[in-house]
Amino acid sequence: MIFDIISLFPESFCYLNTSILKKAQDKKIIKIRFWNPRDFCKNKHEVDDKPYGGGPGMVLKFEPIYKALQKTKKISRIKKRKIILTHPAGIIFDQNLAKKLSKEKQIIIICGHYEGVDARIEKFVDLKISVGKYILTGGELPAMIIVDAITRHLPKTLHHPLSLEEKRNQNGLYSYPVYTRPETIIIKKKIKNKIKNVNLRVPKVLLSGNHKLIDEWKKKNSKKII
Repeated sequence: MIFDIISLFPESFCYLNTSILKKAQDKKIIKIRFWNPRDFCKNKHEVDDKPYGGGPGMVLKFEPIYKALQKTKKISRIKKRKIILTHPAGIIFDQNLAKKLSKEKQIIIICGHYEGVDARIEKFVDLKISVGKYILTGGELPAMIIVDAITRHLPKTLHHPLSLEEKRNQNGLYSYPVYTRPETIIIKKKIKNKIKNVNLRVPKVLLSGNHKLIDEWKKKNSKKII
């Protein structure tokens, strides 16, 4: 899959060059390309302007975003694609949408910034997506979240198929406490004005080797995420 990201700040995407996402690129499962709207302006300072009708901040101009978008489409020549605009009023991104988008061949993400993007660009996008009911400085963080979540659904991305949490329980996505070695951790803590050793232990059931009891413990201590 190809991810084309249109952003004023491509240097902010260092996260995409780490861990599973880096391995996915090395294996050529995904390809990530960046397009800076400033490169499509005669003057790099002409990428934004004051909003019509007044108001605070600056608005990204239509033309450099549109030219970057057309460039990505021209060099790819892929029909099975989705064009996304990160937007605080968009539909909330979730696991089901990530899975659905993983069926595409190309995802183009337009990262909003400042007070937003000239609304006329919305005529050329398929989805406006939000990652939560809060306001961020720009669309770079949402873009990274979208790339990460979609990539996890692509074949051969994850070393173990059960690493995809969704497959652990078909009735939803659950989270339960996890532990690793050592079995006991000793820390010093002040209790009633005295320094005492406190033992932090792994629950005994997880050390029992009894898979039935372990499954019951996980079920009891699970919290549904979605």
